[in-house]
Amino acid sequence: MTIDIAGLPADRIVFETSPLAELGMALHALSEPGHHPGLHGWVTATSAALPPDLADRLHEAEFLWRNTFSDIFMPFAGVEGGGRAGATLAEDLDTLDRLDEERFVSAALEFTSCTSFGTGTASPLTDEVTRERAREMAAARGPRQTDFTERLLADPGSVRAWLRRLFEDCEEAFFADTWNRARIPLVADARHKTEVLRRKGLADAVTAVSAALSLSEDGDRLVVDKLNAARTTATGPGVRPGITLVPTGFGWPHLMIGHAPGWRPTILYPVHRPELPSPASVESVRLRLEALAHPLRLRLCRNLARSPHTTGELADAHGITSPEVSRHLSVLKKAGLVTTRRRGRYVLHQLDLTVVARLGSDFLEGVLR
Repeated sequence: MTIDIAGLPADRIVFETSPLAELGMALHALSEPGHHPGLHGWVTATSAALPPDLADRLHEAEFLWRNTFSDIFMPFAGVEGGGRAGATLAEDLDTLDRLDEERFVSAALEFTSCTSFGTGTASPLTDEVTRERAREMAAARGPRQTDFTERLLADPGSVRAWLRRLFEDCEEAFFADTWNRARIPLVADARHKTEVLRRKGLADAVTAVSAALSLSEDGDRLVVDKLNAARTTATGPGVRPGITLVPTGFGWPHLMIGHAPGWRPTILYPVHRPELPSPASVESVRLRLEALAHPLRLRLCRNLARSPHTTGELADAHGITSPEVSRHLSVLKKAGLVTTRRRGRYVLHQLDLTVVARLGSDFLEGVLR
């Protein structure tokens, strides 16, 4: 992935802590502990202490942070004059309230991968084709996603208010204490990276953020080493110029790149790297590595690590036929890397992240980055 920064002034690149972004990553860890070796103790204790009503409401909306990381958690990137996060969760939520309706709906529907959020196509609020596509993709992901999508399309304001109350209740139940502990090291990291940027320049600053980040030789692009391909800009027409980099204590191994038409690019980067479990047997590793030797299967793994997909969705994403996808999935399943479940008329496939974690941290980080 690349971010064009040609001509971007240095003061437009900022390091910020964001309580709302950290809450989003904490919710992701609660929903997908397999993504985050080393956080199991926190996940177990926090989950056990959740009030039942709050746990039910989190389950109702978890697709916003489980399989994708919606930019509703980084609203500062989408408002006029954006780039600076709030000092408190309330301030970040006030910024979320400032997002215009189309931006909010597109960000909240990001889990369907079919809205104007990432592609610049027509808004589902005004375009019937996009609206129906959103409904179709939500239906493939279950009744909760379908209900949420219908509510969002019919009355975005009520969904926005519902989400704000949900996040406020999270703060009361567990996140206030979590943020109090996390804030100091995150603020220190942001200040340190800002000082590196000021004293040594952008190349050293991005290297300090992650080994997966680098500056192109001509200095005009940030290059992100990920298994997907995309390009965005921090300076082009219609873009809120600049880049915001946000540290997270819950994020490893994810390196999140927020990019959408009209939004300021954001990079959510982890500041801690926990130890992973020991690898599996040599024979199991051999079988799994053989299954992953094909480059297309490796790319399929990235999709399947993020969220469950149908065979048809994978075929569309990679421009191949469904029978070809099925053959590759069969190899991955035989190696024990992929699980399958049926939801109504849809068959969903997903990478087994517990197995992947035991296979090796480099591979886990690569597919989840």
